[in-house]
This record gives sequence, structure tokens and C-alpha cells, in this order.
Amino acid sequence: MAMVGLFWIAEGDVYVGAKPSGLAPGVRLTPEGVTALGDGQSGLYLWEDVQALTVADVPVQSLRRQIGAVKDLALGTVMDFALGSGRVGEAPPMVTIRVESPGGVHELTAYVAAALGYSQTEVDLSRALLARLTEGAATMATTLAAMSEWGRAWEGGSPRKAEREALLREWAG
Repeated sequence: MAMVGLFWIAEGDVYVGAKPSGLAPGVRLTPEGVTALGDGQSGLYLWEDVQALTVADVPVQSLRRQIGAVKDLALGTVMDFALGSGRVGEAPPMVTIRVESPGGVHELTAYVAAALGYSQTEVDLSRALLARLTEGAATMATTLAAMSEWGRAWEGGSPRKAEREALLREWAG
């Protein structure tokens, strides 16, 4: 499994945001279309009907966000020590994926895969890639196939920032 921009690629499966587990919300991109997963959302939006695919509420990396994460970690450690383990932590932030079709705009949600947010470059490239997927069947099929093939061949965790950006540029055309 690896994170590349806003995408989580696991053994050939491509998700926007984190890969969902159990009833957690998620969005999977398949050769057939955009699939809503998890409790409270379901459905398949066929590529032939998808006119636009956008994402909102994406946390962008910043010094303030990094300081906040360190503060939260320190406070959490102190609270765990004082109160004992077993506390329920906060859920990670979520992104909104908007699927525009002849039937209207459908808002789906998925958890963020990057704890500290995404770089602005990765956000911009990911948005360009989502737009590319709606350019037509041949473009979508070729792009998703390249992403899936990379996911099946990749061994290890997420690549470094420069490699992630290069992959996004390649896939976005």
C-alpha cells in the first residue's frame, strides 16, 4: 500500500483518501466508475455519466498544522499516562469528493491518508489527475491502468515526496 498525493493505492486498487476499513467511508476508483463505500454512502457512478470529479476540504501541510500535531501528541501522551490507556482518539480529518453527473452533484467522504496534510503541489496535481479521469473512456482507462499497475509492482511504503509528485505528473499527463 502506498499514498501518492490524495490517492491510496493498494495492490492495484485506487482510492481517493485513505483505504476504508470496515464501515468507514471511502471512495474507490474502478474501471467501471466511482464507487462510494462505507456506512451512510453507497453507489456506483459510471464513468460515462461522470462529468466532473473534484475534491474539497483537503488539509494542506503548514507549520501551524505540524506544531498542532506535535502538541496533540504530547498532550495525548500526558493524558494517556494520567488517565491510563483505552481513551478513544479523534477521528482523522475527512475530504469531500464531489461527483457531478446528469443527476446532480453527489458528495462523498473519505478519511485523509496524510496525518499532517498534503503539500500544495500534491493537492494541485491530484486535482488535475481527477479532472483527467473525466476526459473520456480511453484516457480514464489508460490512467487508472497505469496507477493500478504501479500499485501492483510497488513494494514498500509510500514513496518520497519528489517521486510522488513525479508519478502524479506522469499520470495527469
